[in-house]
Amino acid sequence: MHAIEVRGAERLLFVAGTMGLDAAGVPGATLAEQLDLVWGNIRAILASAQMTVDNIVRLTSYLRDAAYAEANAAARVAALGGRVVPTTAIVAQTLDTNWLVEIEVIAAA
Repeated sequence: MHAIEVRGAERLLFVAGTMGLDAAGVPGATLAEQLDLVWGNIRAILASAQMTVDNIVRLTSYLRDAAYAEANAAARVAALGGRVVPTTAIVAQTLDTNWLVEIEVIAAA
C-alpha cells in the first residue's frame, strides 16, 4: 500500500525512531528480541497518548542490514494484526552497532 487517507482525525502523534531497548536502555541480544522490544515500546508510547497500533497510519523501519527485512516485515504484520499501512524500510547505519532496527510511526485519532 502506498497511501492511506485519514478523515476526521483530531490528533496526530509522530513517534521518532524507537529502538529495541529494554527499560535500562540495553538493546536486545538478537534481532527477534529487538523487534519484540521495539513493538512493546511503540505500544507503550501509543498507550500514553490513548492510542493503539490500530491508530498507526504510517511506518518507517530503519534496518542495519537488508537481511533483516523479512523478519522486520513479519514482526510488523504480526504487530498490526495484518492491517496494512503505508510502510517504508530503509537500510541505514545506526549510531551504535548493537542497534539492529529502529521504527518510527505516525498515528492518528
